[in-house]
Amino acid sequence: MIKLNVPDMTCGHCEAAIRKAVKSVDPSADVRVDLPARTVEVRGEAGPDDLRAAIAAEGYVTEAA
Repeated sequence: MIKLNVPDMTCGHCEAAIRKAVKSVDPSADVRVDLPARTVEVRGEAGPDDLRAAIAAEGYVTEAA
């Protein structure tokens, strides 16, 4: 499992964009978003660098949790 902090994730649109980004690199990933905590947990095959790059492409900065 990879857990990332996404400090700029503040709304449902942000959550949807981040889910879409993760699924773009790992379509079968299990993505769990905790909007109040601003964290994303991903269980899947993609590595953390690929996930961070995909999320960054959507305009969000990530930090290791």
